[in-house]
Amino acid sequence: MPSAFSSILRDRRIRVPTLTLVALAFTYASTIPYQSIIGINEIGLSDGAYSALIFSAALVNVATSLTLGIWSDRLSDRRPLVLALSVSGMLGFGLIYEFRTAAVFMLGVLVLIPVSNSTYSILFASIRATTNTMDRGRAAAITSTVRALYSGSWALAPGLIGLYLINSQSMTPAYGIAGLASLTCFCLYLFLAKRAPKQEGPLSHQIGFLSSLGRIFSPHVLMRIGIMSLLLGLQRLSGVVSPLIITHAAGGTVVDVGFMAGLVAFLEMPFMMMWGTLQRRFRSVHILAVGTLIYCVYLALLSFATAPWQIYALVLINACGAAAILSIPITYLQDLIADRPGLGSSLISVNVFVSNGVSASIFAAGTAFTDYSGTALLAAAVGLASVGLLLFLESGRRQVQLPA
Repeated sequence: MPSAFSSILRDRRIRVPTLTLVALAFTYASTIPYQSIIGINEIGLSDGAYSALIFSAALVNVATSLTLGIWSDRLSDRRPLVLALSVSGMLGFGLIYEFRTAAVFMLGVLVLIPVSNSTYSILFASIRATTNTMDRGRAAAITSTVRALYSGSWALAPGLIGLYLINSQSMTPAYGIAGLASLTCFCLYLFLAKRAPKQEGPLSHQIGFLSSLGRIFSPHVLMRIGIMSLLLGLQRLSGVVSPLIITHAAGGTVVDVGFMAGLVAFLEMPFMMMWGTLQRRFRSVHILAVGTLIYCVYLALLSFATAPWQIYALVLINACGAAAILSIPITYLQDLIADRPGLGSSLISVNVFVSNGVSASIFAAGTAFTDYSGTALLAAAVGLASVGLLLFLESGRRQVQLPA
């Protein structure tokens, strides 16, 4: 059986979406680290206005991903949709770079960029439509490998862009780079992707919008989205609390924060490939449970850190657990609605949105009663409870058998 990486290279239907995802990572990595600086310090938005804008943009992203995911399952070819979404990204990032006004910034961040962000789930839907015909273990390994390549691109971009902007008086050129990345996505699909035959089932065009939403809001799917959101919320919370522990309890600096984030991001890539390989032999839910337990160990040990070297010593545990939480749920969520690649992949955006709320809730609860280190320990306890609930729901007598 060919490796996941060789399968990606040999199959155009997987190779082109994967290359596009690598380019797409640059749009996120170019702007997210600097967006608050640009919006508040350069554009002049207040803290409250910026918070409301980001929350509203997240809602737009979820609504767009769900709508386009449902619609894409009725299309014989997702190529025109990816091209249109890439144009939305080119306009959103390009207008902010060119005009640099509050009105344009709000238009781009609230409408054009969230619409463009739906490209992520649409590309994974395209890959899933192809891997649906493969052995489940091989398909899961391919998805994890694709996510690893995306993660590697994400890790590389901030450092390169930071070096480019080191002497710049403004961070807005980052949006110009993101616009070029969107143009790259457009060109990849325009010149490399061929018009594909219909890959979904013969009844997919008969399934309406409301019936599709009904499948998402079924108890079976909602409970599992909730658990995946709890797990991803741990990783999101770590991104908030880890820098605070480094600079407070551990006595480190912002240099340590940046170096740690980049190091973990690079190490996540090989670990994602490792988890993907294991999915050929073991159930995804069991691998996810093991990976989450590893991450809980990291969070617990992080809560006791009193020096920067102790946090650096945890980098392998951090990357190993985070890699499982970031990659395996993609396949798990898609499997919840396996016969509808677009609808199943749209659950990724729902998961991200809810997980951000979970992260904020844990942080608020933890910091209300303890310090940042205690909050990390609370997150570890939540993670352990989430693993127990996941294994209970997916126990053998309750497991819903899905088509291979």
